[in-house]
Amino acid sequence: MGSRRAVAGRRRTRPGVIGGVAAVVVACAGLGVWAMDGGEADAEDTARTKAAAAEEKAKSPLTAAEVTAASQRFLTAWQRGDVAGAAAATDDAVAARTLLAGYAKDARIKNVTLTPGAPAGTRVPFAVKATVAYEETSRPLAYDSALTVVRRAGDGEPRVDWHAAVVHPELKDGDTLVTGEAGTPPVKALDRTGGEISAATYPSLGTVLDGLREKYGKKAGGTAGIELRVVRGKESKAAKASDKTLLELSEGTPGTVRTTLDPGLQAAAEQQVAGKARASVVLLRASTGEILAVANGGHGFNTAFQGSLAPGSTMKVVTASLLVEKGLASADKQHPCPKYSSYGGWKFQNDDEFEIKKGTFKASFARSCNTAFISQAPKLENDDLTKQAQEVFGLGRNDWAIGVPSFDGAVPVQSAAPMAASLIGQGGVRMNPLNMASVSATVRTGAFHQPYLVAPSVDGRTLAKASRTMSASTLGQLRELMSYTATNGTAAEAMAGVSGQTGAKTGSAEVDGQDKPNGWFTAYRGDLAAAGVVQQGGHGGDTAGPIVAALLKAGG
Repeated sequence: MGSRRAVAGRRRTRPGVIGGVAAVVVACAGLGVWAMDGGEADAEDTARTKAAAAEEKAKSPLTAAEVTAASQRFLTAWQRGDVAGAAAATDDAVAARTLLAGYAKDARIKNVTLTPGAPAGTRVPFAVKATVAYEETSRPLAYDSALTVVRRAGDGEPRVDWHAAVVHPELKDGDTLVTGEAGTPPVKALDRTGGEISAATYPSLGTVLDGLREKYGKKAGGTAGIELRVVRGKESKAAKASDKTLLELSEGTPGTVRTTLDPGLQAAAEQQVAGKARASVVLLRASTGEILAVANGGHGFNTAFQGSLAPGSTMKVVTASLLVEKGLASADKQHPCPKYSSYGGWKFQNDDEFEIKKGTFKASFARSCNTAFISQAPKLENDDLTKQAQEVFGLGRNDWAIGVPSFDGAVPVQSAAPMAASLIGQGGVRMNPLNMASVSATVRTGAFHQPYLVAPSVDGRTLAKASRTMSASTLGQLRELMSYTATNGTAAEAMAGVSGQTGAKTGSAEVDGQDKPNGWFTAYRGDLAAAGVVQQGGHGGDTAGPIVAALLKAGG
């Protein structure tokens, strides 16, 4: 367990038409009297009263009638093409006006029909039916979306809470919709046996296929078609999200890209995460770095490749290699594992406050003793863990080129308590299943092999390399630690029945605002290495462990 517990809208009335000009004169005369009789003070009182009323209104819950009226105003204006009216019905009229205008102009979507569903509190689902037309070609478009009504800051008026996802659920803020000749030709992705890969067969691979097209579409020999697609904005690009095709009006000619995916293992990975909305897993060939399977439950964001999560105690594999190298720990020598250990003003403890009296470092590693690692923080330099992760395990250098967008992990230099927390996979350390599968692969083979989904020979790219390897003694002890954990430690239950040369490490990472920690598990068997995470799953051995173990068995 890697953790630390220690102004109201005014109703305007028209002046009477009788007496036309006279009415205006009277009004002006009244204004003069008001000013002479101390009207300024009355105005201030009125303004304060209205401001107080607006503040009170802003705090009050929305009524069902307000939710219905606000959503209908927005949907009605959008449907009839009144961009300004629809935008005014949101709490960010500028951003809404830009995207809604582009919906018709750039995305070429017309004949829009919006059908609201039954509200659920302040959330209103709605169905969209429309036509996408480009030159002589048109196709029907249908999808479901939703909006949320909130009280606008300042006056408390009900407005649609504006986000790009209101227009289409695939949009992130800053993204746009465009219809036209695709900038990138489509690709036909193949598995390692030559079979075609599709999101219909392997639902988890939708984002992977998008990434393959973005990377290889122009290199694979295809020609572009006409399509409606999501064009990513700055924030999405920073998160390495790829453009996405929503509707194909005319087919392009795809080029071909072969991947390293194994169809049987990919199918097994899909099965393992099915029904688990926040589970992700990656399986590698340890000796080469070839990615054999990748799957994400929920089939949305590719957490397996692009996630940035605290890895919890699975990071202790890296930390253990550091401690052994520096002579601060040895597998079979006695090592402290008290209930508590403090550093930098933070008090750290073990799960359920256990302690191991006169135990070895191997016993502490196998039981995932936090304090066994925290106790060594005073003897380390602030950048020791960062260097170990970069130089030996190839992590955190932002130089992996796997064939699609990926995050290479982060182990920032920290000081005081955050440095200590990083030793147990908390603090600023961030990883994903791809990174942690690579860690196990490095232990299994003794050297870092950058993972890849597309062979470097396809486009002549250079794979990342580590600057050094562990000594034979360190490597031997690290394998001993992981092997013992797989057979006698926190990973033993999950790894039961996984035969051959095995090693494993469990992890649980606490996240602010979550009732349960993220459950992690990384392991190897023979020439296979894998890692998984189940967000808000709890203990890694109970949640991610069975997923990883099942894949290792399937790779038999």
